[in-house]
Amino acid sequence: MAVTRQPLDQEQLERLDAWWRAANYLTVGQIYLKDNPLLERPLELDDIKPRLLGHWGTSPGLNLIYVHANRLIKAYDLDALYLTGPGHGGPALLANVWLENSYTEHFPEVTRDRTGMRRLFRQFSTPGGIPSHVSVPTPGSIHEGGELGYVLTHAYGAVFDNPDLIAIAVVGDGEAETGPLEGSWKGNKFVNPTRDGAVLPILHLNGYKIAGPTVLGREDDERLTKYFEGHGYSPRFVEGDDPMAVHQQMAEVLEQAVVDILEIRQRARSEGFDTRPEWPMIVLRTPKGWTGPSEVDGKQVEGTFRSHQVPLSGLRDHPEHLRQLEEWLKSYRPEELFGQQGQPVAELLELAPEGNRRMGSNPHANGGTLREPLVLRDWRSYTLKIDDANRARERHESTRVLGGMLRDVYLDNPHSFRLFCPDETNSNRLGAVFEASDRCLVSTIYDYDDYVSHQGRVMEVLSEHNCHGWLEGYVLTGRHGIFATYEAFATIIDSMAIQHAKWLEHACDVPWRAPIPSLNYLLTSTCWRNDHNGFSHQGPGFIDSLISKRPEVVRIYLPPDANCLLSVADHCLNSVNYLNAIVIDKQPQMQYLNAEEASAHCAAGASIWAWAGNEVEGEEPDIVMACAGDIPTQETLAAIDLLLQHLPELKIRMVNVVDLMMLPPSDRHPHGASQEKFNALFTTSKPVLFTFHGYPGVVHQLLHGRASTERFHVRGYQEEGTTTTPFDMVVLNRISRIHLCLDVLRYVPDRLEKASAFIGYLENLLDEHQRYTREHFDDLPEITEWRWSGGKG
Repeated sequence: MAVTRQPLDQEQLERLDAWWRAANYLTVGQIYLKDNPLLERPLELDDIKPRLLGHWGTSPGLNLIYVHANRLIKAYDLDALYLTGPGHGGPALLANVWLENSYTEHFPEVTRDRTGMRRLFRQFSTPGGIPSHVSVPTPGSIHEGGELGYVLTHAYGAVFDNPDLIAIAVVGDGEAETGPLEGSWKGNKFVNPTRDGAVLPILHLNGYKIAGPTVLGREDDERLTKYFEGHGYSPRFVEGDDPMAVHQQMAEVLEQAVVDILEIRQRARSEGFDTRPEWPMIVLRTPKGWTGPSEVDGKQVEGTFRSHQVPLSGLRDHPEHLRQLEEWLKSYRPEELFGQQGQPVAELLELAPEGNRRMGSNPHANGGTLREPLVLRDWRSYTLKIDDANRARERHESTRVLGGMLRDVYLDNPHSFRLFCPDETNSNRLGAVFEASDRCLVSTIYDYDDYVSHQGRVMEVLSEHNCHGWLEGYVLTGRHGIFATYEAFATIIDSMAIQHAKWLEHACDVPWRAPIPSLNYLLTSTCWRNDHNGFSHQGPGFIDSLISKRPEVVRIYLPPDANCLLSVADHCLNSVNYLNAIVIDKQPQMQYLNAEEASAHCAAGASIWAWAGNEVEGEEPDIVMACAGDIPTQETLAAIDLLLQHLPELKIRMVNVVDLMMLPPSDRHPHGASQEKFNALFTTSKPVLFTFHGYPGVVHQLLHGRASTERFHVRGYQEEGTTTTPFDMVVLNRISRIHLCLDVLRYVPDRLEKASAFIGYLENLLDEHQRYTREHFDDLPEITEWRWSGGKG
């Protein structure tokens, strides 16, 4: 339906403009001023910060959108979030949440008066203060201003299963050039209006990035209309540089967009829907640095790239710039906007919504306050039956076992859990979830589609950026989920993971940020088992990216089998404020521990597998063979099996590590083992041959700070291998059972005299492997048919 309201009268327009002017004034004040916040005396150099940091160019547009959104929140009682895509629009959002009093409620020392305004200005982009972009301390935010390209994915993730929420997502025109943002327009194909909220994208075109023109900023309205209609949106335009005319346009266009969203929602929920709605979106064209200095030093500033950051700089060397700044600030007529004590005047306060309807106080922007624990059945009910008779003798697809558990998580949490996966759910053996939910696609559905429906809640799209961003928005607003992907492709979202980690790190220092559900990764199709994909699909580097983050927020697990995977997954789904990375392959693999053993092993993080060694109680072994990861565990056990057969007098201890973060000292990571426990596992003096799933440098880095680390000899992935057999992969990277046996003899040299025949056997086995695989395109039968014998052959 069309909006029937009359155009706003002059008084209404002037009120909106007054808020806008106040927000613009506060924005400029944050960038420049350390004193004299109300200009109660002539501006002096001592009032100016010595280092001018911040971004003015995008801020007037952000302020415009905010005040008009406020009007409609009040008029329609909307539940709305404001997500700021333009990189450093921090001062604008801080200005608005200060005006509506959300900021003071979160930070009582920043009062809504002269004293608080001065504090607001002084803390912005200064040592000990707050960042120049929208960030964790910004009330109402779930989107980091430095995360260029992700605003739409976060917005869509926020509205899934949030039926009343509207996420207003402002897309900067520089940001619109990024790959992640370009792909994220597809989010509208996954929003079901009967159960989800809505995203209202607002593309803010002001023409320039830091220095150059933007691509979409140079397109005319006709081309932009075709472009966004092609994406399935109904675009509307607001443009101009006359404030009152733009206010009038914005009021009408934004209200019509809101009414259209409410109508789509109401109709779908009362009548259902057959075709995907054409969701509204807005293109806002305003000058960059609007209302700022028109010219500086004879060069045009307003409407150009020169207004991007600090339009007037070098005030000490250019006194005329100080006078221009004073004129600029006074152009907003602060005496009309703030009382004698610096408080916003009553006419401004009446424009703000109340309570949780304020965008700075919306509970979804502090999702931990809404978080409810998942309903999880006992993970032991899904475990495989393992005993001494079948230990390390049967192969099962561990992730398929996990799929049964995730199916029931879907069934028991129909509105608060989703799996996000780039078209790989079946490939990763998680297909059991389709017994509980279809794939989601709000588009044309064919009879021959496999588990696809409008009502589906399994999120598959061939974009790691979208999957990760959707999950971020989902957990930041208090719900739970897992992002499952091929291991090598996890590095595509390195930057997103790092930014989310930084968000969590910062949130630890902001007391009012309630803990949010953890962001869980399941990395499968690992580097060791890409039998048909080859070298491009081999890349365990995501682990390297994560270990550099603050220990409070990162956990990395390498479960060796299905029962350990279930235990770890249960722990991760119950956790908060972490990035949990679980790494395990999808192919059939040996199974080692029963439910009780797996529970104890995962709780400990690492343990001695006594059944796999032959050390004498009360005596230290000759060597410790340690491993982390499913294939390293298999090859380590196979190597021990060979050693026990050929050198039974060699005393071996096997240690399996499932929680990678137990390796560093306890003063470097909360999961770090005490030195006493570490010594009990690895001894204090014996050589340790450590076979690792990823790059060897990870283990060396984590061991830094431990005593006598020179005795640790780490083997791992070495960037070798292409499309080949599973065993050839471990041979090429020198972690095969053959290489591990040879390494043991190198580190326990006193056994060499008795091992010449064994060494000959190993070398011949390598030669035979090379010949056999090239002739038969498969691994040797004695490799493929190997089962644990405990040294009995």
